[in-house]
Amino acid sequence: MQYTDMELPETIQQALAAMGFTTPTPIQAAAIPPVMTGRDLIGCAQTGTGKTAAFAIPMITKLLADETANGLVLVPTRELAVQVQEVINDLTKFTPTVRTVLLIGGVPLGGQVARLRQGPRIVVATPGRLCDHLRQGTIRLRGVNVLVLDEADRMLDMGFAPQLREIMQHLPEKRQTLLFSATFPKEIEALVGKLTKNAERVSIGERSAPNAKIRHRVVMVESRGKNDKLLEEVNAKEGLVLVFARTKHRTDKVANFLEDYGVKAARIHGNRSQSQRQKAIEDFRSGKARVLCATDIAARGIDIPEIELVINYDIPDCAEDYIHRIGRTARAGLSGEAMAILISEDKQQWKVISKLLRDKVEGSVDPQKVLTAAPMAADNAEDEGEEGVEGVNAPAPRRERSRPERRPPSRPQAQKFQRRFGSGGNGENRAATGNRGGRPGYGRQQGVRPNGTSQSGEGHQRWNRDRAPQKNKPREFDRPLI
Repeated sequence: MQYTDMELPETIQQALAAMGFTTPTPIQAAAIPPVMTGRDLIGCAQTGTGKTAAFAIPMITKLLADETANGLVLVPTRELAVQVQEVINDLTKFTPTVRTVLLIGGVPLGGQVARLRQGPRIVVATPGRLCDHLRQGTIRLRGVNVLVLDEADRMLDMGFAPQLREIMQHLPEKRQTLLFSATFPKEIEALVGKLTKNAERVSIGERSAPNAKIRHRVVMVESRGKNDKLLEEVNAKEGLVLVFARTKHRTDKVANFLEDYGVKAARIHGNRSQSQRQKAIEDFRSGKARVLCATDIAARGIDIPEIELVINYDIPDCAEDYIHRIGRTARAGLSGEAMAILISEDKQQWKVISKLLRDKVEGSVDPQKVLTAAPMAADNAEDEGEEGVEGVNAPAPRRERSRPERRPPSRPQAQKFQRRFGSGGNGENRAATGNRGGRPGYGRQQGVRPNGTSQSGEGHQRWNRDRAPQKNKPREFDRPLI
């Protein structure tokens, strides 16, 4: 089947030709015809198989046929929203009457409001920012005829549930609903049924299965050898490498570690501003940064075919998220490689993930065997100087990193410290300042000021008012950590 066989509008045919597309992918060939008839649809296909065009092409076709129709596309991350808008803009290149607006967080509301006043017919948004506009009354959704939930499994989990409920209250009951994702866990089936009516299901390939063109590897190391193994894998590749870490803090630490060893690394996580996140992706796409360190916000929405290797520095808590992570490689028909660096604490979670990869691991290495044999194999390799089990390497030797010599404080600094806290060098000073062991700020005697004078007598009330801590106010180190 060709795009010319689908009776698409001429302007879309021209846009597809300009993009270099002539033959639809399997998910596009299966999903576009029923969507064009107006039916709800649930589409499941592996990552990198063209799901965005599978819902964008029939949605634009419907908007061209009905001048009053409008579309809404909801996505879980800003990066995916930007990617979806780019695809829709390419498809509407020769259709000036269909304009698109992007509503995402991290950017001022004013510019988005100005673009909403221009009358866009397609809105691509993240749930949080769309709710901001709904509360301010800058957008109305009663004219939406087509609703798309991209990465629907992530959209329907508990994290987005309150925002989705708020958005659904503003949508008309009569609409077409399209759900697309690479994974559909059984836990969200009930929610899927509530959102759609008599939906047609289209599934390409195995459900919740990785791309068949991805080569998988797993390596067991000790905790202290994790960074060395990461550096070894990065240096062994010449192309782009995507590294996933569990938290924002660990993402920064991994990026800093790589940069300390001369590897240009960008980073992307929730604490970065939108401009920082966009620049990191642009640097990674252009090759200025050969490595991109990211949290799971990059597991959906980064479409860079040149990614050669995906490294799971930390494995995710959800097995389906692992499929989305490694789906950043082997896109657009290319091949790729994915690996996981495991430590002993990851055994149980890897057993869950490996069920999705058991038949997908190339070679003779069984992931379950790697987990049990890796520690012993690493020890043997260390003793004998050889590789133990295929795919399992001994931890790389730790590199001694030079540390700057700590200089003693200057004389003015030392004098200032002594005037304020006392020297702490003898019992007399400790008794006067209430400071045990010479450590400033600890163990002060009640009623004794830092300079050793008593609080009783003249000026006592003024001292309490101006210098004493507020009553019932907990000290900083007494507050519970969040």
